[in-house]
Amino acid sequence: MSRTDVAHLARLARLAVSDQELDLFAEQLDVILAAVARVGEVAAADIPPTSHAVPMTNVFRPDVIEPSLPRDAILAGAPDVEDAKFRVPRILAEEV
Repeated sequence: MSRTDVAHLARLARLAVSDQELDLFAEQLDVILAAVARVGEVAAADIPPTSHAVPMTNVFRPDVIEPSLPRDAILAGAPDVEDAKFRVPRILAEEV
């Protein structure tokens, strides 16, 4: 990567870069780009893409409808009941 390319990238990123930094960044970017190119050379055409290193299976149970407890049994443990519902203290005042 040339100094001109690095200067152009710095300008696009709105970075102030000195002449010494241009040389340093050009060398570093060359190393990075070479490493990326080596990864691209790996012959992986016969390997299918994966999202995990090991096979994953669904860990959830099936969604099966089951009967719930009777309403009276649930409300029997409530401290206060009104119209077959839990009664709770008011926490917000009504606006008048």
